[in-house]
Amino acid sequence: MRAKYIKYTTIICLIAIFFIQCAWLYNSYMYLKEDAITKTSKMLEQAVMEETFSRLQHLPIGTKVKSRTEEDKGKNLPEFAYMQESLDSLNMPISLDSINRIYTILLNDKEFPNECVISIFKGNQLIQSFGKIEKSIFNIKTLSLPLRKDYSLTIQAEISNPSLFFLEKMSALLFSTTTLILIVISGFFYQIKIIEQFNKIFHIREDFSYAMVHDMKTPLTTIFTALSFLHSGRLDDKPETKEKFFRVAKNEADRLLTLTNKLLTISKLENKKLEMDCGKVMLEPMLVGLAEKFKMKSDKPVSFEFDLQESEIYADAEYMEEVFGNLIDNSIKYSKESVDIRISSSSNDHYSIIKVYDNGLGIPEKDRRAIFNKYERASAGKRNGKKKTSGFGLGLNFVQQVIEAHKGKIFVNSIEGEFTEFIIYLPLTD
Repeated sequence: MRAKYIKYTTIICLIAIFFIQCAWLYNSYMYLKEDAITKTSKMLEQAVMEETFSRLQHLPIGTKVKSRTEEDKGKNLPEFAYMQESLDSLNMPISLDSINRIYTILLNDKEFPNECVISIFKGNQLIQSFGKIEKSIFNIKTLSLPLRKDYSLTIQAEISNPSLFFLEKMSALLFSTTTLILIVISGFFYQIKIIEQFNKIFHIREDFSYAMVHDMKTPLTTIFTALSFLHSGRLDDKPETKEKFFRVAKNEADRLLTLTNKLLTISKLENKKLEMDCGKVMLEPMLVGLAEKFKMKSDKPVSFEFDLQESEIYADAEYMEEVFGNLIDNSIKYSKESVDIRISSSSNDHYSIIKVYDNGLGIPEKDRRAIFNKYERASAGKRNGKKKTSGFGLGLNFVQQVIEAHKGKIFVNSIEGEFTEFIIYLPLTD
C-alpha cells in the first residue's frame, strides 16, 4: 500500500514538474516575443523615419513642413507623425515600397526573418498594404505607429513566422529543460524499479520467514516428541527403540544446526569476513563418502559415476564438501523417480574444473538467472505438478558464495526435462 502511495505521489510530482516546465517555457517564449515586438517596432519607426527624410530631401528649398510644436512637447509621438500631413498635401505621399525595402535591411541586420507586409490603417480599416506573407498564429505584429497626431492613421508591420529565431534564442533553455525532464523521467522509472525490487525482496523474505518457521517446526516437534518419550522412561526396557528415537532427535538437531551454520556462513561470506583455509584436497574420498551418504538417506534410487582425471583440488576441504553436498542434494530433489549423477574433474593452465551432471528435471531458461540468488529457488515441484520441494533457497547461494570466496567461478547448463550440469572453476593455487 505504501509503495502504491509513493508511486502515485511520484506520478503527481512528475506531472507537476512537467507543467511547471511548460509554464516556464511559455513565459520565456512570451518574454522573447514581447522583446521581439519592441525591437521590430523600433526598426519600423526607424524605417518610416528614413523614408520620410528621403522625401523631405526632394522638397524645394524653403518649403515649410509641419513639425513638433511647443504644445506637442511631452507627447510620446515619433517626429514623422507631424510631417505626414504636410507631405501628403505637397503631393509626396508615403511610399510603402521604400519603407519595406529599408525595413527588410534592418531586419536582416538584427537576424530577424525579412519576409513582412507593411500596412496602413484608418482606424481599424486597412487602406493600403505592401508585401505578402502566409498567415500564422506565430507571426509577429509590431506596435501600431501613428502617421497622424490623433492616431487616425497608423502604420504596422507583420513579420513572417520567426520560429527559427525563437528556437535559436531559446535553444539553451529548451536543451536544459528537455534534459531535466528526461532526468526526472529516468529517475521516476528507476524509482519504480527500486520500489518493485523492494516489494519483491519483501515478499521473498516474507515467504522465506514462513517457510523457515514451517520447516523448523517439524524437526522441533520431532525432537520434542523423541525427548518426551526418552524422558518418560517408557523406553528404558526397549534399548533398540530408545536408540532409534535418540538418532531421530540427533538427526533433526543436526539438520537445524546445519541450516543455522549455513545462514551464518552466507552472512560472513557476503560481508567478506570469512577466510578459506585452503590446501590440497583429494577428490575421490570426499565424493565417494558423499555418494554413500546420499544413497543411504535418499528415498529414491540414486546412482553415481565418477571420471576424476584431476585427483586433487586446492580448496577448503570443509566448505567444498558442503558445496558438493548441496549440488548432489539438489540433483536428488529435482529429479524423477530415479537419478543418475555423474561427477568429473579435469584442469587447464589456471583452473581445476569439476562438473556435476544429473538427468533430472532441468532448469527453465527464465529461472537460470535467479537460481543463485538468496532465498530464491527454481521450484521443480511446481514445474512437474508434484508437491513443492522443501527448503529455503539458500543452497545454491551458499555454493556460489563459497566458490567466489575461493576466487573461482560457477556456471550452469541445463535443458528443462533432460539434464542439469554445474561447472565449477577453482584456481590451481592462490
